[in-house]
Amino acid sequence: MPQNIACIALVVPDYDEAIAHYTQDLGFDLVEDTALPNGQRWVLVAPPGATGSRLLLAKAKGPEQLARVGDQTGGRVFLFLNTDDFWRDHARYLARGVQFLETPREESYATVAVFQDRFGNKWDLLQPKG
Repeated sequence: MPQNIACIALVVPDYDEAIAHYTQDLGFDLVEDTALPNGQRWVLVAPPGATGSRLLLAKAKGPEQLARVGDQTGGRVFLFLNTDDFWRDHARYLARGVQFLETPREESYATVAVFQDRFGNKWDLLQPKG
């Protein structure tokens, strides 16, 4: 039986704030928002046209989880977003107030730049070569 990673949990401070950021600022699709017991929700977002993995927006519970919002990888780039048009998406994100942490660069494998989401998570925006 084939396997795949269906979703990746991303700890966020608030469901609605996270939905707004990922759908409005990054242009992701809201795939699902289902109420669960105890005030929890099953919230999935995905880049437009994505057919694979999704982000599960998980509201932080308690001080330990809240302390990890935006730093789930100890300051490393956490997520990698491939695009078919780097410059289109780079310009779109800048216009929406997304903070890039570096100037775009050409690498042997991709055009790439690191950006930070509203919560502090670092992402690579990549247009793979070839």
